[in-house]
Amino acid sequence: MDPQKNLIDPLLEKVETYSKTSFELMKLKALAKTADVTSTLFSRSLFILLVSFFAFTINIAVALWIGDLLDKNYYGFLIVAGFYAIASVILLIVHPSIKTRVNNNIIKQLFN
Repeated sequence: MDPQKNLIDPLLEKVETYSKTSFELMKLKALAKTADVTSTLFSRSLFILLVSFFAFTINIAVALWIGDLLDKNYYGFLIVAGFYAIASVILLIVHPSIKTRVNNNIIKQLFN
């Protein structure tokens, strides 16, 4: 019985070392993927914020310009608002295809 125990002990130690190493590797891969996704979300959010400020400023300028052309400032704001109402309806119609593409990109990024 003692010779068998001497054979099994090193094998059990190697299995234990292998499982610890595999677990550490999985943790590091998960950490790397989380960091990648988080950094991507942060940088894209910052980009969207800056573009939003730019678009907001341009929209006010366009609305005032159209209002000056029509001699009533509120006409310019109404026209710009109407443009966004039409754009919102179009976005509502194409929403499912956009959602599918975004979902596929997120899944692709997580598994690559």
